[in-house]
Amino acid sequence: MVTSRSTQVETPVTADRSREGLWLAIAAYGMWGVFPLYFPLLEPAGAVEILAQRIVWSLALILVILLIRRRWAWAGRLLRQPRQLGMLSLAAVMIAVNWGTYIYGVNSGDVVETSLGYFINPLLTIALGVVVLRERLGAAQWIAVGIGLVAVLVLTFGYGRPPWIALVLAVAFAIYGFVKKQVNLPALEGLAAETAVLTVPALVYLVVLEAIGVGTFLGHGTGHSLLLVLTGLLTVVPLVCFGASATRLPLSTLGLVQYLGPVLQFLVGVVINHEQMTVTRWVGFGLVWLALAVLMADAARRLYDSRRTNV
Repeated sequence: MVTSRSTQVETPVTADRSREGLWLAIAAYGMWGVFPLYFPLLEPAGAVEILAQRIVWSLALILVILLIRRRWAWAGRLLRQPRQLGMLSLAAVMIAVNWGTYIYGVNSGDVVETSLGYFINPLLTIALGVVVLRERLGAAQWIAVGIGLVAVLVLTFGYGRPPWIALVLAVAFAIYGFVKKQVNLPALEGLAAETAVLTVPALVYLVVLEAIGVGTFLGHGTGHSLLLVLTGLLTVVPLVCFGASATRLPLSTLGLVQYLGPVLQFLVGVVINHEQMTVTRWVGFGLVWLALAVLMADAARRLYDSRRTNV
């Protein structure tokens, strides 16, 4: 009887947490998906200046949050672990490359190509596991990676060049994710460490820009300055939502929701920005989506088999 009552009490709580987690995940990936609508508002600031502003204001906001929540113990432990610091420095460089390339892609009118980067990221993550960790892939995973490779070749033909914006985004984010798994810090603390590594060069760059008269923070009105400051908020808020969702949702659900981001980016590029989609590009994207469908079907099959085994 005790077990029965416990189940009756816990089930609604678990359902509520899952529902909260789903909405938090949708909020996180939804915000990431509509980022392309924000960065053009920051013109005439260039991609590197926007990146530097984003780093500085993200760290400022994170430090305020950590101060309020009194979460500083991790910093002392991290400073005593040189290997961890080195890994976080590599992660910081990779996320800076990812952010900078993304901003450049959006502001140069290549939003569709930036979405492609996040569509192919899971395929590159699998490839990284094979190359670095010597993981063995199942037949479905090999098929998905093969389809993804064909898709990149088709898109190279369609664009008249390799889709380098998408490839840089995907490679940088795959390496970033891999390194973050090795460090295993909570999301907010991890971002605090990464932005701390990047803040000094970012601040130096911004000071030099203003000193030589080409910076935009001080000379283009209060509204422009405020929009640059808000890049910190727009970086941290979805990350906090994502971190909260990750503790409430199974990875299988979170893995499906992650495609909301690139889907929204793709729609912004095609529907709002009216970027050109030739037949060849549609074929290339179709192949990428087919590869992802193969991966998701394989993941669903594995989950079903594991549940049957555990019953």
